[in-house]
Amino acid sequence: MSHRCSHSHARCGSFHTPHGVVDTPRFMPVGTLATVKGVTPEQLRATKAQMVLANTYHLHLQPGEQVVAEAGGLHRFMGWSGPLLTDSGGFQVFSLGAINTINDDGVVFRSPRDGARITLTPERSMEIQMALGADVAMAFDQCPPYPASETDVAEANRRTHRWLERCIAHHSRPDQALFGIVQGGTHAHLREESARAVAAMGLPGIAIGGVSVGEPVEAMHRIVRQVTPLLPDDRPRYLMGVGSYREMAIAVAQGIDLFDCVLPTRLGRHGTALVGGERWNLRNARFRHDHTPLDPSCPCPACAHHSRAYLHHLIRSEELLGRILLSLHNLTQLLRFTSAMAQAIREGCFSEDFAPWEQGSPAAHTW
Repeated sequence: MSHRCSHSHARCGSFHTPHGVVDTPRFMPVGTLATVKGVTPEQLRATKAQMVLANTYHLHLQPGEQVVAEAGGLHRFMGWSGPLLTDSGGFQVFSLGAINTINDDGVVFRSPRDGARITLTPERSMEIQMALGADVAMAFDQCPPYPASETDVAEANRRTHRWLERCIAHHSRPDQALFGIVQGGTHAHLREESARAVAAMGLPGIAIGGVSVGEPVEAMHRIVRQVTPLLPDDRPRYLMGVGSYREMAIAVAQGIDLFDCVLPTRLGRHGTALVGGERWNLRNARFRHDHTPLDPSCPCPACAHHSRAYLHHLIRSEELLGRILLSLHNLTQLLRFTSAMAQAIREGCFSEDFAPWEQGSPAAHTW
């Protein structure tokens, strides 16, 4: 880590991948099916995105990892030259699939596309991710739902840790880092057990999973406060599925480095813009005659070239351009926010500038 906050656990630094350096703390856009929805790779680069996510489960179903491998790997297939991370598919299997069987070997489920019977094991997840060729692969884990009984979460922990051992044994691509995932639901002792077990594996990075799955947001903050000190200090720490201003600021203060979330593009597709920590519905009539930019300090195309009135018109008219522009704006906002946190850590003013978020009030707009 290059700098640390003297009043919190916030830190900034970087980690190197075969396709470039990722500066932390950093938001990572989600490109589930090898595309960030509605955004071209060139537009994505202009947002200052560094690392992008894709999903093993969805890419295995369509177009299939063989097709991606034939194209020369995921970077070439999707036209993204920067770092990539693939989620293992564990969360999607347990949240989206019609599951037939869960046992110590793996999961058998029905494809939501054609009903085909598919078996996904730790070894199979590694094979798919190695074929896809992202810079970072995630271990296959069992993500328990919320709420879940202590007995069920303990069983999911046991499988997650055993599956991680199998992922490590099967993973053999030297140019691809393998990250483990901490589970444990909202049970403090199970979270600690999982954190210690995953940290002991000596992996190049660790994620905190099983959050933002319906639990109270304060429970998520408690989990982060509890788990992060148990993770290696010299490796990236990744909080999965989180991408709101307040939650990222609080997590960075606890020492988290990486985030991902579908929120910015999902909001954009529904006509909502992130502005100064708030969510603005551009369908609202108050924007009809407002010819000022969304955010005069924002360099995105929506703010640099268009007015609130024009964006309102596009959204009310159901024009694709409006959704694209708001998606680009929202991505730019979250990337600027995490970059601003890194700059504040370097300058020694993180706690002063971003502490208001912990009290539930947005900090001054400085990004």
